[in-house]
Amino acid sequence: MGSATFCWDSCGLIVQLALPFSLPAGDVEITVPQGSGVTVLVKRGTLALALRSCYLIADKRHVDTLSVKPGERRSFAFTCQDPAKHFVLEIKKNIDCASGLCPLGEVPLQPPVSAMPALNRTFVWDVHARKSTGLELRFSGPRLRQMGPGDYCPDGITHTISGLVAAAVVRIGTFCGNNGTVSRIKLQEGAKVALHVPWYQNRNMSGFSIANHTAIKRLCIIESVFEGEGAATLMSANYPAGFPEDELMTWQFVVPAHLRASVTFLDFNLSNCERKEERVEYYIPGSATNPEVFRLDDPQPGNMAGNFNLSLQGCDQDAQSPGILRLRFRVLVQIPQNESNKTYVVDLSQDRTLSLTIQPRSKLSRRFVAGCFVCLESRTCSPNVTLAPGSRYTISFLCDDLTRLWAMAEKTLSCMDYHYCQRKSFPLQVPSDILRLPVQLRDFSWRLQVPKDRLSLALTPARKLQQHTHERPCNASSSYLVASGGPGQDVYFGSFCVGGSIKQLLLRQNSSVTLRTFAPRLQTEVPGLTVSFLPYFKEEGIFTVTPDTKTKVYLRTPNWDHGLPALSSMSWNISVPSGQEACLTFSKERTGVVCQSGRAFMIIQEQRTRAEEIFSLEDDRLPKPSFHRHSFWVNISNCSPASGKQLDLLFWVTVTPRTLDLTVVIAAVVGGGVSLLFVLGLIICCAKKKKKKVDRGPAVGVYNGNVNTQMPLQPKKFPKGRQDNDSHVYAVIDDTMVYGHLLQGSSGSFLQPEVDTYRPFQGAMGDRPPSPPPTTKLAEDEPESEPYTFSHPSQAAGSHGSTLAPLLDTQEPGRPAE
Repeated sequence: MGSATFCWDSCGLIVQLALPFSLPAGDVEITVPQGSGVTVLVKRGTLALALRSCYLIADKRHVDTLSVKPGERRSFAFTCQDPAKHFVLEIKKNIDCASGLCPLGEVPLQPPVSAMPALNRTFVWDVHARKSTGLELRFSGPRLRQMGPGDYCPDGITHTISGLVAAAVVRIGTFCGNNGTVSRIKLQEGAKVALHVPWYQNRNMSGFSIANHTAIKRLCIIESVFEGEGAATLMSANYPAGFPEDELMTWQFVVPAHLRASVTFLDFNLSNCERKEERVEYYIPGSATNPEVFRLDDPQPGNMAGNFNLSLQGCDQDAQSPGILRLRFRVLVQIPQNESNKTYVVDLSQDRTLSLTIQPRSKLSRRFVAGCFVCLESRTCSPNVTLAPGSRYTISFLCDDLTRLWAMAEKTLSCMDYHYCQRKSFPLQVPSDILRLPVQLRDFSWRLQVPKDRLSLALTPARKLQQHTHERPCNASSSYLVASGGPGQDVYFGSFCVGGSIKQLLLRQNSSVTLRTFAPRLQTEVPGLTVSFLPYFKEEGIFTVTPDTKTKVYLRTPNWDHGLPALSSMSWNISVPSGQEACLTFSKERTGVVCQSGRAFMIIQEQRTRAEEIFSLEDDRLPKPSFHRHSFWVNISNCSPASGKQLDLLFWVTVTPRTLDLTVVIAAVVGGGVSLLFVLGLIICCAKKKKKKVDRGPAVGVYNGNVNTQMPLQPKKFPKGRQDNDSHVYAVIDDTMVYGHLLQGSSGSFLQPEVDTYRPFQGAMGDRPPSPPPTTKLAEDEPESEPYTFSHPSQAAGSHGSTLAPLLDTQEPGRPAE
């Protein structure tokens, strides 16, 4: 077997080593000089406690731990070729700065890494000092960066610094040795420094030194140095466990005078105080109120120039339930921007229901990114600020790029007095103070509240709106998001932007309207919207649509992604301008809805003639494209759908100039000619009867049967002239004799008015949507039959021809007659 020998004395280091970097299964000999204060411990690693595939052999037996104290020499060996996976090396050294002279200067690394087995090793220095004198550790090499739970160092080398409080060890923190800001740590009494070096690293320096020490009346002071722009994340002692009771801890920040520093609390927790109060204190050079005291849940100072101190003060905790005090915060140092010198006033003192929040658009990054802060009165700064109603605020921004911030506001508009609110109107406006802010207004939400089952809401835009769909998306700089909510039922009506054909939205219950912007700055011309309070109605919503000529208006049912709510009804009041006709088209042939209970129906109803068509959305095909020359309703009523079979419909309306059908023109011309001949005949008949004064007896309603009806082939067979006979004169013309053939059906019988048909809508037309058929489920013992008949009403007095829109082919829809 090979062998290796380690030995050193208190004055110098003598190394005799015959050992490769990868330790073979050979003998290793360690000698610790007397009086060195060093103890070497070989033990199993934490992760290898359950593994017994490798053993440590000392004194010809298997052991789990081997300790070599000052003045001892020990030999040992391993039974495997990879002992680094199973065992670790711990070198402890005691330094006494209390009873004698303290060895100032850099602390040496003994023994050197190259003289040790290739095991993960931890150097531990236990430094003792008096409480009255304290202790200072300096890190002259790369400054330290504090690690949080779950963090790791790229090179695997860490420093763990601990202090003492009444003989109890308090962990100040664990640090990496690169890319940090921590340069010094002062402790009240004693310190314990642990340097962990992985087996594959050849580090030959401890990285810290002991400097002149002075007494401090607190647990510790940590110095953090910034030479330029940067950020540091720091934590309270014992984080994430509790900060020691009634202790004081301070961080000193060294910041160049031309830079600005801001503090953000990332995470904190408060204990249960019995006496005093937990707080943080800032000492800011030049401040007239030093120290400035803040609660942990207050916005913290920002835009601070030069050096400053931050202290965390604990309290006397409840012995029965002490709780945990902890703090993790971030200090950001950056070049001040021109925007930081500008202030903006947001006056919410006259509005008791309006609040404003300004916050970052994205989360913080691990790498340094110049921060964006909102400062109140130029000093109290935070990445996000909420301005409460009823106060007046002066704010400024410490930010290199204001597009990284946005604002969101919320206002409640409640009108609960039925008699006062009915028919009242209120504009939904964004206050000018908010519009003047240099950040994007992301959302402005109005919460509209009405008395239940007493009032409903009407939203009337200053300019007609377009509903956002995939077929025609909104491309404006802002949109309105409209939703309503009730017990167990939320309805999202959709997103709407200006430039469409929707003239009004009626909403049944409490609703929210959110103005969402997509541009960095909202233009001064904000889309206007007015809310009115109306008598209560039962439809979930009613849209009033006034399409423009040759404009395709896309409309879809609410809750598009989840389906129309169960047992709810929606209506669209679609106006058709005079001289125009509207083509109604659905995007699919069937809805695909499957009802668990109730029935799903759609009603298309002409508002002028009362003609309506009823379609079962569960069984029937949706209607093919149809033309309508008068305003009409589209009403959709849902059932209780089965899971996964939701009701959602997309349809569109196109308005074009009305054209006359050729057959209609011919019929009109022929009808006019017949009418003219009929009038002329009556005039002639009356004149002849007056001239001859012939009494032909009572009218019989038939023409003269004594006249020869044969065509006059030769003049001699018709001796009288036409002016001398009455063959062309009718005494009375009965309508049934002239137009009777138009009233006959295909079988030859005369049509009779339809009876026993379902007519759900009985009120005045035009101002209310059609009432849906009942959707209650039939009783189990009642035979199910079709309870509805598609009615084709007969001609009513004052109507203008047939009101039924024919169901036509999608590719080539026909046009109804005038």
